[in-house]
Amino acid sequence: MRLDSHCVEILVLDFGSQYTQLIARRLREYGVYTEIVPYFEKLESIKAKNPKGIILSGGPASVYEEGAYKPDSRVFELGISVLGICYGMQYIAHFFGGSVVRAEAQEFGKAVLEIADSSVELFKGVKQDSIVWMSHADKVESLPSGFVELAKSGNTHYCAIADFTRQVYALQFHPEVVHSECGGEILKNFAVGICGADTSWNMRNFAEAEIVKLREKVLGDSKVLCAVSGGVDSSVVATLLYRAIGENLIPVFVDTGLLRKGEREAVEAMFRENLKVPLIVADARELFLGRLKGVTDPEKKRKIIGETFIEVFEAEAKKHNTKGEIKFLAQGTLYPDVIESVSVKGPSKTIKSHHNVGGLPEWMKFELIEPLRELFKDEVRALGRELGMPESMLMRHPFPGPGLAIRIMGEVNSEDLELLKEADSVFIEELHKWGLYDSVWQAFCVLLNVRSVGVMGDNRTYDNTICVRAVEAMDGMTASFSHLPHAFLESVSNRIINEVAGINRVVYDITSKPPGTIEWE
Repeated sequence: MRLDSHCVEILVLDFGSQYTQLIARRLREYGVYTEIVPYFEKLESIKAKNPKGIILSGGPASVYEEGAYKPDSRVFELGISVLGICYGMQYIAHFFGGSVVRAEAQEFGKAVLEIADSSVELFKGVKQDSIVWMSHADKVESLPSGFVELAKSGNTHYCAIADFTRQVYALQFHPEVVHSECGGEILKNFAVGICGADTSWNMRNFAEAEIVKLREKVLGDSKVLCAVSGGVDSSVVATLLYRAIGENLIPVFVDTGLLRKGEREAVEAMFRENLKVPLIVADARELFLGRLKGVTDPEKKRKIIGETFIEVFEAEAKKHNTKGEIKFLAQGTLYPDVIESVSVKGPSKTIKSHHNVGGLPEWMKFELIEPLRELFKDEVRALGRELGMPESMLMRHPFPGPGLAIRIMGEVNSEDLELLKEADSVFIEELHKWGLYDSVWQAFCVLLNVRSVGVMGDNRTYDNTICVRAVEAMDGMTASFSHLPHAFLESVSNRIINEVAGINRVVYDITSKPPGTIEWE
């Protein structure tokens, strides 16, 4: 199966919700190939993709405001079913003549779904009183002609509506997030039960299609410079590219000095022994640390690291590009990086910048290749399995591109880096020892640069504080802090304080995402 436009089963029009890609991800889990386009996609383009159904996503705007986001209204005339979610529902109600107003109180969080008619295809197999996730400040006050109420909640009268004649459905809640108990079933019911979507898409198809596309893109003697961090994402990209173009791949690993303890050695061994891919190592530790000296602002750190990272790659490219063969730069960018950095396909809000997002500066004459740009972490791991990569590599926790620099509050210097590396090494070692590593999605330490008084060996200390962070998540878009055993946390605390000179206090972060982010900076 090729993943060309004729294969699109469900097309999502993005109105800027932070959750939009989760819609596609949920449907892909059911084997339904789903693509996302901006809400203003031209009707001709939508027709060319020939989807079996359309979903209108949520978004931050209000339909009654001047300049509100509006798709081409002719999408309702294509003869296919349409599902609106949150803002998508409000747009549907407003467009067809209903009333949408500001809610008396904004509704964020869990609600209980009361289904009026469980025989409706949309709610097939969905249990009564299931939990759904609300995130809205507006509400539908009155229904358009032809629409009926399908469900309500304690705070929202019109929780789900439909016009069966027009094949238009709408939900006020977000079925795409994991907090909605039966959300996946509802999306599947729409895509498969109502739209008749095909369910044969999987990571094997993606891998086969992506290898073909990469071969077609990288023609002849053209070479690809691949940014390798040693993490899952860039390792999968390198493996995928090596399968596609072989020796025309130039994988480069940059030692920024911001890596975990033993990271460089582990990456070199992994590529040499497991992947059998030749790896070039660029030592840029002094350069990165020099440029970060005196910098405390998190965004400035990220930008400095990103710019320096690209600069090092340009210098490395010149060494291996004497005849101008290198035409492309490959990166392991994932969708959570993209959606938090830029409005890629719709008007979503920027949360923070990522060093490997946003294209290349004009002075760097390489075309960017990001084969994982539309995938989530669990999908990348599934792709890695299809490529035959070892499980030990695939199940490594995510590690941010800026590295330990965003896990040190304030200025980054060699002394603080060593403190953090040692503490983090103890934490990860204990997770493995207790059999907890695979039960958390991501775990790490943060050096707070907050000093406090302690007592060690009858002596007063005034040393630094380490924060231990562990979260459970599906894809990193949302996360809950891990409920690690107190005995385990006590063991970690004792080891860090006893083994890492300069640390006399350990705290545990119990903040979920939202309201916090997983990383501290």
